[in-house]
Amino acid sequence: MASFFSDFGLMWYLQELNKKEFMKFKEVLKQEGLQCGLQQIPWMEVKKASREDLANLLVKYYEKKAWDVTLSIFQNINRNDLSERAAREIAGQSKIYQAHLKNKLCQDWSRKFYIPIQYFLKPEVTKDKVSYLQQLFISETTEKRPHTVLLKGVSGVGKTLVLFQLMLAWSEGLLFQDEFSYIFYLCCEEVKQLKTESLAYLMFREWSSPSASIVEIVSQPAKLLFIIDSLEGLNCDLTEPELELCDNWMEKRPVNILLSSLLRRKMLPESSLLIAGTPESFDQLEHRIDYTDMKTVTGFDENTIRMCFQELFQDESTAQNVFRLVREKEQLFRMCHIPTLCWAVATCLKNEKEKARDPASVCRCITSVYTAYILNLFIPKSAHGPSKKGQDLLRGLCSLAAEGMWTDKFVFNQEDLGRNGIVSSDISTLLNMSVLLKSKDSKNFYKFHHPSIQEFCAAVFYLVKSHEDHPSKDVQGIETLLFTFLSKVRVHWIYLGCFIFGLLHKSEQEKLQAFFGYQLSQEVEQKLCQSLEEISIDEDLWEQVDDMKLFYCLFEMENEAFVMQVMDFWQRIKFVAKNYSDLMVAAYCLRNCFSLQTLSFSIQDILQEVQDQSSLEKLLICWQDVCSVLVRSQQLHIIQVKDTYLTDLASLMLYNCLKHPTCTPRELQVNNVTLWNKNMFIDLLSQNHNLHHLDLNLTSLANSDVKLLFDLLNQEECSIEELQLADCQLSPDDCMIFSCILISNKTLRHLNISSNKLDKGMHLLCKALCHPDCVLEYLVLSNCSLSEQCWDYLSDVLKRNKILKSLDISSNDLKDEGLKVLCKSLSLPDSALKSLIVERCLITTSGCQHLAEVLSSNQNLTILQVSNNKLQDTGVKLLCDAIKQPNCHLTTLGLRITDFDKETQELLTAEEEKNPYLIILSTV
Repeated sequence: MASFFSDFGLMWYLQELNKKEFMKFKEVLKQEGLQCGLQQIPWMEVKKASREDLANLLVKYYEKKAWDVTLSIFQNINRNDLSERAAREIAGQSKIYQAHLKNKLCQDWSRKFYIPIQYFLKPEVTKDKVSYLQQLFISETTEKRPHTVLLKGVSGVGKTLVLFQLMLAWSEGLLFQDEFSYIFYLCCEEVKQLKTESLAYLMFREWSSPSASIVEIVSQPAKLLFIIDSLEGLNCDLTEPELELCDNWMEKRPVNILLSSLLRRKMLPESSLLIAGTPESFDQLEHRIDYTDMKTVTGFDENTIRMCFQELFQDESTAQNVFRLVREKEQLFRMCHIPTLCWAVATCLKNEKEKARDPASVCRCITSVYTAYILNLFIPKSAHGPSKKGQDLLRGLCSLAAEGMWTDKFVFNQEDLGRNGIVSSDISTLLNMSVLLKSKDSKNFYKFHHPSIQEFCAAVFYLVKSHEDHPSKDVQGIETLLFTFLSKVRVHWIYLGCFIFGLLHKSEQEKLQAFFGYQLSQEVEQKLCQSLEEISIDEDLWEQVDDMKLFYCLFEMENEAFVMQVMDFWQRIKFVAKNYSDLMVAAYCLRNCFSLQTLSFSIQDILQEVQDQSSLEKLLICWQDVCSVLVRSQQLHIIQVKDTYLTDLASLMLYNCLKHPTCTPRELQVNNVTLWNKNMFIDLLSQNHNLHHLDLNLTSLANSDVKLLFDLLNQEECSIEELQLADCQLSPDDCMIFSCILISNKTLRHLNISSNKLDKGMHLLCKALCHPDCVLEYLVLSNCSLSEQCWDYLSDVLKRNKILKSLDISSNDLKDEGLKVLCKSLSLPDSALKSLIVERCLITTSGCQHLAEVLSSNQNLTILQVSNNKLQDTGVKLLCDAIKQPNCHLTTLGLRITDFDKETQELLTAEEEKNPYLIILSTV
């Protein structure tokens, strides 16, 4: 019998039916289509159809459902033998495809990965890996196989390797045998080179003689798994109109439309998807993909890294010693979590051992490993140095890499290579070196073996040539590169800036000079320093810079004189340390910091997540270096510590530095920080008479803590003018303490106690605000769960208090009724309030009438913010009419302009243009 999957499969199975069964088949078919919700085949056509005609009708009307309907009818007419035989043939065809896929994976493996495929075929590796891969399709919530899984991981972490391991395990029959009959791999970065094709071509492009037709394969779409790799390479945002999408797998369409149709479930919606991409790509696209689960690829763990070294170094003692060298270098060890780079690092160190060189010098930093690895590839084993051809070839490769970094290109054609001096005869050499890989979807497209190798080669370009000599005008100068890297404008630039700084180290300079045979320019270091100084002066540029990126650059350079020079003019620092590596490089730079003016940082949960005492001790040493900058920098005016878990010992280290006589900041912010012994913390604040701004937002405060704050603020030497206590779990009982503070303290001008449930204590607070000794000017009570009675209390404050300038009661259920109560006081001739903020207060057009009356009569109110209410267009027009009145001195009106129709928007714009003192502040 011919294959089940041939185009004539249905006809051959229908021929197995006798005349009576065939007639019964037709009768059941009449009902089956209706029961399945399918279009009914005209009965007259069915009735007179031969077996061949009926097969054609089934395919014509039911397409991919034709076999589902046929097998269901076979069971209905008691021909289960035919259904079972078909199932066996389906399995047989799947096995043929599995064998083909395994053969293809074995061919492609060495082209894509440094790690030999044999390593993953070892029983001890296979067992662990299959268990891990099985979890990809186990939902954490339902424990059912999800329809669509997103596989997230930073660039180069090994997502493609995981996908290939999954396909290899499936092709060997180790997992998903019952779930999937076919698995198809589509790499966005590669298939986009094809421009226009059909999904059928993409599925079969590497299976020249399939034993199954596409029609038969897609007849069971639930048995198909599409693996979409490198989502970030798709170059589209999945916003194409629905009409542009395609549901026909045979139709030729632009490849991005095909992939978008697959991802958005227009095509083969019953199939399963496994989509791999970077966090940035999912940030942009995940809300447009209906996914059921998201998994994260973190790369190799420590045990797997150790096994890799043991695999490469036959001598176990040597493997352990080399691994220990890597383990002691946090940056290098973290890089080894990336599978491809782990194997490259181990290979590089093995080469150093074979050449009787000390691998410890190569482990100095990440850059030194790459320098040794890349340069060794261009030096023949028997030679002491490169040939002229090798030098030219590396220069061309570096030129190509630089062009790719600036043009966001990671797959290159022969024209790209030729433009950068790499001729056709050079390509095979670079492929044999495993520096370049051939794109499997085109004979003439190539990419670097790993994105970090392209970044390293691009960095070398700037050390050996000038961007002005590059054939592409897209390649910018070193100053532009530095700012682009530090500001994270191009998120795929992971190591580029660090490599440039690392290559400025004396040892790396000597290696490059020995390789190329001439003295390198010394201008790069000077240009980098000058560029950093210019960024530090320009506040707009500085705001865009990620200081952690700068820390990594300076750490890679290992030049303390240079670090000290940069830190001397880098007087404002902000960073978030997410792991030990981050904290270590931050500590290194801060040790060389003496003239800091502003420091803002977070170390998140690093200290909480540490597993052993040795690691904790290392972390605490770094933490001490961070804290000690508070003592060294005597000009430090602003300190901000945010989102940080501190152990008791870490808290004590911070306290000791904060209470040092030289640490006298004007502004201290401690937000969402676990503070051990708050008594001690508040006590040390009393020693700083220079403190004007204290921000403890998101810090849980008990009533006893608030009492300590009262003692602090009640001191005669206390200079605190602004106190921020938003979301501190304050209670109504604390209002009694605040009322005492407001009456006794003569310096406090600004109090923010928002996002605390204070409703039942408001009468105490308002009573103090009405006291003649109260000097408070700015009060924030947003999101305080204030009830209807509170508006009477606040109205009394507005009537009697002539010092209060600003009141923010946003995110409370003020409504029109409450606003009316407040507006009565605001309409009085002697009302002193200058700023009223009532955003998200359920105010409607009726409330605008009350506000309009205030604006028409109150000459002191200059700021009114009413965003995110239900004002409607008529309400805004009432406000605009009031603004035109001669007694209205409003300078700022805050609302969300997009909430209103075009006519109202034009009215607001016209009013702003007409009134030179008015600013319409459009909020989000």
